[in-house]
Amino acid sequence: MIRRLFTRQFSKISILRNDSLTLERQIIEPKDFKIHTSKPTNVKPLERTITAEKYDMKIAELDPVEEQIEPDLTSVAVSVADYFLGNTHHSHHVFYSNLINIKAKKAAKVENRKFIDLRLVRLTSGSGGDGCVSFFKDNFKVHGPADGGDGGRGGHVFINIVDQHAASLHAIKKRYVARAGSKGKGSQLDGKNGGDVIIDLPLGTVIRWIPEPHLFKKFMSGREGQSLDDIYMELKLDHLDNIQMFRDGFEAGSGWIFKEHDEEYFRDREFFSELNEKVKGFDEETIFEEQYNDRFPILGLDCNKVTEKPLLLLRGGKGGLGNMHFTTKDIKGPKFCKEGRPGITANFLLELKLIADLGLVGLPNAGKSSLLRAISKARPRVGHWEFTTLQPTVGTIFSSIDKDPFTVADIPGIIKGASENKGMGLDFLRHIERSGGLVYVVSLGTADPVADLKILLEEVGPERMKDKRVLIVATKADLSDDGKNYQKLREFIETNYQDWKIIPVCAPKGENVEKCIKLMGEIAKSEKKTDSL
Repeated sequence: MIRRLFTRQFSKISILRNDSLTLERQIIEPKDFKIHTSKPTNVKPLERTITAEKYDMKIAELDPVEEQIEPDLTSVAVSVADYFLGNTHHSHHVFYSNLINIKAKKAAKVENRKFIDLRLVRLTSGSGGDGCVSFFKDNFKVHGPADGGDGGRGGHVFINIVDQHAASLHAIKKRYVARAGSKGKGSQLDGKNGGDVIIDLPLGTVIRWIPEPHLFKKFMSGREGQSLDDIYMELKLDHLDNIQMFRDGFEAGSGWIFKEHDEEYFRDREFFSELNEKVKGFDEETIFEEQYNDRFPILGLDCNKVTEKPLLLLRGGKGGLGNMHFTTKDIKGPKFCKEGRPGITANFLLELKLIADLGLVGLPNAGKSSLLRAISKARPRVGHWEFTTLQPTVGTIFSSIDKDPFTVADIPGIIKGASENKGMGLDFLRHIERSGGLVYVVSLGTADPVADLKILLEEVGPERMKDKRVLIVATKADLSDDGKNYQKLREFIETNYQDWKIIPVCAPKGENVEKCIKLMGEIAKSEKKTDSL
């Protein structure tokens, strides 16, 4: 199941002619998003806040740019910083710099493993096929009644959430295009529907709508490392805080294909004008249905559960009407049909956040790799775990035969300033956000282990630590001077964090490794119980 990142449940939207929603049928001219380099001057105050389920905090205040010009839609302005939940460096990495690819290539070369956790994708659903102009023919009738079929529907774009141990977005392509529907045929045969696209995404992916990247990048130029709270996006939202996406296409009453004479010839005929008024109403219904369905939650989709069946993301265009629909008492042999409706193109940001019971955090050279090797040696049945220093990975630890295994997300060492995106920064910290508990690895061989722990706590931040149980693993215990460093670290924890646990470990000698595994299992087990309530 996929849940929205705010308080209303996401479901596939379908429209009925007699929908209970108080939505007046209205055709909206396609309007692209707008970018402002300062807060729009015509903004009026509005008490409106979007709140995510996972963050008990105010995310973004949306200011109306103008009065509500369409029923159900409001034009709003939101800063880029607010749109990305305050994570401005995150957006810089995607839209401006090439750091992600450089780091990924370096890590893949060193560790022989590809790992990508951010990916921009451009998705396009298929256009509907055109209708057909055809007439029934047999040995006795050379020119029978109209029998041109409708065009096929354009292909949809689906997403499918799968559970993958070696989760990564490196296999996701940058562009997916569904096939267009085929043209209608004679004998009242409809065209074939276009082939759908199904994209398999790893469990833990968050999907966010983004503006056109090549346009958006222009506003990022020269802003690396700076706040983006002075750049505003103007969007249209419905009453459920969904972003309205727009597809190109002909207006209601247009989109005709003429096989004889030109459009001007028919527009001057009264019989065609009467027919076109009726067809215009059908077009309005179709366009309204498109607009009603072409919406996406402003805070995105959180793919935190495996889907039982693919979820529809973008709908293909409807097929055009064949000439068999246009026979009237005044039109005996219609030599015209309708074009298929276009598909829709939208850009999305995919952000992978690893899912594990525990998150393992430490400074560089804290002894984390040695600890993991010691755990692996003590528990040979460690599954799907590659010990790395440049890329995040998830490992499975089997504590005992009669107990369920637990998973640990190991992220490379972070440095002071990681939360401000120094070093690899937020590229790593995102992978412990979903963990139920945190394991901090602190070396006793440094001058001040307490100061090292404070750096880790500061960089991880209170939001990522909220409602998480914590275990402190004090490594390199053999290097501690008569245990003084360990005593200082334990006293600091007992004074400030009474509910945390701490254990000294000497990984090379295997001392306290079994007890460390047991304590890690207790934290993971406790979190699983909490999740099941």
